[in-house]
Amino acid sequence: MHIVFAASECAPWAKTGGLADVVSALPKTLVKMGHKVHVYLPYYRQVAKMVPEPPVVLPSVTIPFASYSRFARILDGGNADGVQVYFVDIPELFDRESFYATPSGDYPDNGERFGSFSRAVIEATKVIDVPDVYHVHDWQTSMLAVMLRSVYYFDPILRHVPALLTIHNAGYQGTFPPRMMETLLLPWDMFTLDKLEQYDQVNFLKGGIVYSDAITTVSATYAKEIQTPEFGNGLEGTLQSRASDLFGILNGADYSEWDPSSDPLIAAHFTPQKLDGKKECRRDLLHAFRFENVTDDTAVIGVVSRFATQKGIDFIVDIMDRLLKEDVVLVMLGNGEEYYERLLTEMAERYPEKVRVQVKFDNVMAHKIEAGSDLFLMPSRYEPGGLNQIYSLKYGTIPVVRATGGLQDSIEELPNGDGNGFKFLGYDPNDFFEAVLRALTAFRDKKVWKVMMKRAMEQDFSWDKPAQEYVRVYERIIQNRL
Repeated sequence: MHIVFAASECAPWAKTGGLADVVSALPKTLVKMGHKVHVYLPYYRQVAKMVPEPPVVLPSVTIPFASYSRFARILDGGNADGVQVYFVDIPELFDRESFYATPSGDYPDNGERFGSFSRAVIEATKVIDVPDVYHVHDWQTSMLAVMLRSVYYFDPILRHVPALLTIHNAGYQGTFPPRMMETLLLPWDMFTLDKLEQYDQVNFLKGGIVYSDAITTVSATYAKEIQTPEFGNGLEGTLQSRASDLFGILNGADYSEWDPSSDPLIAAHFTPQKLDGKKECRRDLLHAFRFENVTDDTAVIGVVSRFATQKGIDFIVDIMDRLLKEDVVLVMLGNGEEYYERLLTEMAERYPEKVRVQVKFDNVMAHKIEAGSDLFLMPSRYEPGGLNQIYSLKYGTIPVVRATGGLQDSIEELPNGDGNGFKFLGYDPNDFFEAVLRALTAFRDKKVWKVMMKRAMEQDFSWDKPAQEYVRVYERIIQNRL
């Protein structure tokens, strides 16, 4: 089977979150299963810095508009682990400082940027190799599915090629003024409530939901949640109408990068059978954050997160005073909303003996925190899939999470420490604090804690099972298009 991935992010070239990890890791696993995978990614300025002069595969792909045309080059991004990567080069649209926005807000032409990218991918595949299925991700490439069933409806080459949409976060939808219909040459009869229109705007994600042959999202619980008003962000009705074509597939972890037995970024390697290296990683983490005289009885609590309300950072702030009365130290890494960046920095200044905060993204430090912490906090308001809780399990760092989305599906709390973590149901900081206290109680019983760590580390959240589930969906929608 030949699968084309079209996405706005893919590690290591362009990454702001879990989307990039999925688009990097899932294709590798599909290739190992014997499938052929091509990945298309915009040639952002940041990508050009990493790959300055890639070979040109197609010198000119025409993207028509009403009164003008744009022209894209298709560049060879190389073949790694059997996955062929192509970059779509449209300098006037993607040679910019950031992927999606400036500090003052989103780029106003984002609809044209990613609509053009979607069309360029379709045109490029017609020349390079038409796939058996397109796999598009989030609103940025949803328009590819829309165009397949409209602009390219009568194209005999593409008539029977299905599209699968994966929703990584339904909170980001890509909405634009009605004139976007004309800009992208879409028929006006698609600008209706049952198709692309949402609150008098063109909604890219809605279009992808309506016109894709199937929809997946990144956990079974999130697939149910987004069909409710609380998590559907206005699209719950549209998602309910596609319920029979909506599948929840929990993200896997790329253990070639996140495995304490081989991770080159941590101080010492360790396994469930030989845990000595975990202690060395703990000492290294404390040294990196300039902590001194922290005893083995003190719980090291780690956070690697976007500093935002969605991630439950307000809960961490809320319980901070109570939490720091316990025998703990807290290390936090991340960036995000300026309010929380400033507030957490002030917290660290107020509690210099117990709290350290680094406001930045640092992959090396993220690995150190996963390897050296005892507990890991993820009190997310919602978490479609989540990856950090899965990384934490592999490193024997026990997660404390809210029971939502992928956190609910991957973490199980049982009496006497027989689960792999701790979780709370209500969206309430007091419930969160009680879960942390339960975790600290277990941590103090070294025998129970050691068994819990080993159990967590031995769990398999690799991409093998999710990839098989994706293949079943691919096969289903290919068969339905015949």
